[in-house]
Amino acid sequence: MSEEEEEIRRLLVELRILEGTAESLRSRINYVSAVLNELGMANMTLEGLEEEKADASLIVPIGGGSYIMAKLETADKVIYGVGAGVSIEKTVKEAKEGVSNRLSELDRTRISLEQQLTQVLRKIQEDQSQLQDLTAKFRRETRR
Repeated sequence: MSEEEEEIRRLLVELRILEGTAESLRSRINYVSAVLNELGMANMTLEGLEEEKADASLIVPIGGGSYIMAKLETADKVIYGVGAGVSIEKTVKEAKEGVSNRLSELDRTRISLEQQLTQVLRKIQEDQSQLQDLTAKFRRETRR
């Protein structure tokens, strides 16, 4: 097997790996974006809650575009998820700070993932270009 053939095989394997990596990064970016959207909604809800009084009537989403009517028992406390299925009671202000911190952290994560994806896509383009050049060179040599 010639050096060109070995290099072509190496590039093909590397391209498959890079394409898998790119797909994985895209999936992670989509997941982080979905969580960012969810936390953004939570943040807006908490901001709106600050303006409400106890016993205010609320429309609460239950999923699937459906809502229920509810009465706000207390306007200064919320049940806040801290992870691993654990939730604790916090003030609205504490919950807003927690959500804001999560938003900032996830946004940094999204930016990092996007930068990684850009690097992987750039490497894929470089490898594809190199593969085209090697393939053309290999074809020229085998015609002789």
